Amino acid sequence: MTTTRRRTRQQSRASRRGGNLVSVLINGVLLYLLDAHPGWRSIPFLTPATAQVIGLVNLTLVAGIVANVVYFAVEPRWLRAIGDLVTLTISLVTALRVLEVFPFAFHGSMTFFSPLLHVLLVIGIVGMCIGILYSIGVLIRSPARHGR
Repeated sequence: MTTTRRRTRQQSRASRRGGNLVSVLINGVLLYLLDAHPGWRSIPFLTPATAQVIGLVNLTLVAGIVANVVYFAVEPRWLRAIGDLVTLTISLVTALRVLEVFPFAFHGSMTFFSPLLHVLLVIGIVGMCIGILYSIGVLIRSPARHGR
């Protein structure tokens, strides 16, 4: 039974590390695509108002890259909770600002995307708030479990 548990933990750790690498790659590619010339300006449904939020979007992507690099190297639960708390907070601020500015313009048959994107942003904001509360809970419980 111990062998099975070890094997499962090793597979879980390997899959988590693989997920961390995939996240780093995706965030890196998105960062490059948004900032390389012509970058976000070439995306037809983004308006010039995108300039008001692109810095926060970049910060969100960079925070995700940094957190996943750290998670790849070490993975104590309390550290992951801190990283998640930081990245979720940055993401929440970004999502709230994107919702406020709403730098999207859909035309013609694509106009239905505008209300859909509003709803998805609100759902994401609620999810980030839940994630922040969960991370705080993990941080509160972690020292008690380990006697620290």
